[in-house]
Amino acid sequence: MEYYNWILAFHVMSLISWMAVLFYLPRLFVYHTEHAGNAGFVEVVKIQEYKIYHYIGVPAMWATILSGGAMIALNPGLFHSGGWLHAKLTAALLLIVYHFTLGRYVKAFKEDSCTKSGKFFRAYNEVPTLLMIFIVIMVVVKPF
Repeated sequence: MEYYNWILAFHVMSLISWMAVLFYLPRLFVYHTEHAGNAGFVEVVKIQEYKIYHYIGVPAMWATILSGGAMIALNPGLFHSGGWLHAKLTAALLLIVYHFTLGRYVKAFKEDSCTKSGKFFRAYNEVPTLLMIFIVIMVVVKPF
């Protein structure tokens, strides 16, 4: 337990980095979709999408998962502290699924095969916000 708070700090920093990707990447998809006729812009956005997802998003996601797992391993009693942890982990799993859907869209945009609209990505961009709100409430308030 000596390193628990250091792992927690790393977990929070990793989560912030990961959430930045989950919030920003769908915005790039909006711009990509709405400026599809501008070939120079699209080529730059494709590079940004790829690098943000693969160079920041994937490592941040794994750092968040591994540090969270380490905290649970160091303090397995958390599973007996109420249903809040189970709810939080379920929401975290949904964030992971969301993350991989973004990867599918990055690939589709790279191949010029994405048919979703800017309006779709504006709405889709709200998913991580709602999950983040739920996760923070579960961790801080622990309502159950």
